[in-house]
Amino acid sequence: MSIVSEPLKNAMVASLLVPFLLATAPQAAPRTAVPDEAAPTLLVHAQRLIVRPGEELENVSLLVQDGRILAIGKDLEAPSGARTLESQVVCAGFIDPWSTLAVEEESVGDQRADAGTRTVDALDPFEAAPSLEEALRGGVTSARVQAATQAQIGGMGALIRTHGGSAIQDIACVSATVGVTRSGRTVDLFDRVGEVERLQTSLSKAVRYDEERREYRFAIEEWEQAIAKQVEKLEKDFKKAKKDRDKAKADAEEKDKEHKEEKYKEDKKPSPPKFDAEAEVLARVVRGELPLIVEAHRYEELRALLSRTKEFPLLRLVIAGATEAAPLANELANRNVAVIVWPSPLGDVRPDEWDAHRLDLAAHLARGGVDVLIGSGGNPDARDLRMLASTAVGHGLDQQRALAAITELPARILNAKGRLGVVARGAEADLVLLDGDPIDTTARVRYVIARGRVVVEP
Repeated sequence: MSIVSEPLKNAMVASLLVPFLLATAPQAAPRTAVPDEAAPTLLVHAQRLIVRPGEELENVSLLVQDGRILAIGKDLEAPSGARTLESQVVCAGFIDPWSTLAVEEESVGDQRADAGTRTVDALDPFEAAPSLEEALRGGVTSARVQAATQAQIGGMGALIRTHGGSAIQDIACVSATVGVTRSGRTVDLFDRVGEVERLQTSLSKAVRYDEERREYRFAIEEWEQAIAKQVEKLEKDFKKAKKDRDKAKADAEEKDKEHKEEKYKEDKKPSPPKFDAEAEVLARVVRGELPLIVEAHRYEELRALLSRTKEFPLLRLVIAGATEAAPLANELANRNVAVIVWPSPLGDVRPDEWDAHRLDLAAHLARGGVDVLIGSGGNPDARDLRMLASTAVGHGLDQQRALAAITELPARILNAKGRLGVVARGAEADLVLLDGDPIDTTARVRYVIARGRVVVEP
């Protein structure tokens, strides 16, 4: 059973979306360009360039070649054959950190996943092409997508491009859930806390597995060193050993006895621990190589989750949803736990875990020092990401923090820092060109550039 929300149909939500859609849609529907074999050279002039939230430049140009930003400056000239674009505002392409965009519907609701399950194997960009195009029109150039959104451990999420639906990183994170509705069944309080304990057990098992693998590597190194020393000694004593052997053989023949060759005994090679695919992935999580994104909503499981993950000091915990997290803001900030919120009026009509939904959660957590990301709530409707950020601003979130929540912060959390989410030399040329502020929903998206290609234009 899928937990993906139905399209926005009720009148209240539609009334909220109409101004946004009217403001952002051009008179003629934007078209998605067909990419060439190689990305063209572009020169983009910006009256206002948002390098990253809080850092801006005025009246500058960007030179884009081979899908990356080659240079930024005031006096750049267009190379021969380059296309020139003009825009009032240029910023990095938006990143949706909580989406099921391009994941086949059957896989979204699959509960049989484990830590080794790969979302990239469930991508269906051909079927999802209309949704991918809609996301691009909204300025969303990449998204973190997840299969098995109802499974306790949903496996490895993927960071994908909305232009074509291909993977940027096929392993962007590992996801889990605590206390979410499963196959239409509400999880009771005791099971919620029990699921946190089971998650802790899985992580502890991964720690032990990682220690066994590390001990095995040390044992192999010691064994190889011991073998090398023995070989060196044998080579050094070879002539003497051969002379002693010949003498012993001659003595045996003289006494009419059988000569028994002395056999070389090698130290036994250490045996490796049994391979465990799930523990192998979770070991990367406890080492801090991959973030662990856990969807959880109620206060009880949020508190239990924070308590039971303290023993993993390198764990990069990210909580998706966090509906009742307001009282835990200080602890979340002190533990450097990021939170992905979904500031949508639809939260009020979803069952169980959303009954305490509040649109000012992003602002409250941010004031407490929490890194807040904004996502589309595990839906395939990434096109509404900018509207969601605007909604959060309307309920108290600082405008720069809102922009960071859909650009720089998701890139950092998903191990794409410096590559996505910023407009800087060497970064991928994922850009949004607007006629106003990115978070102002009356500002129109004029062009979208993905990896140096103009993929949306009037």
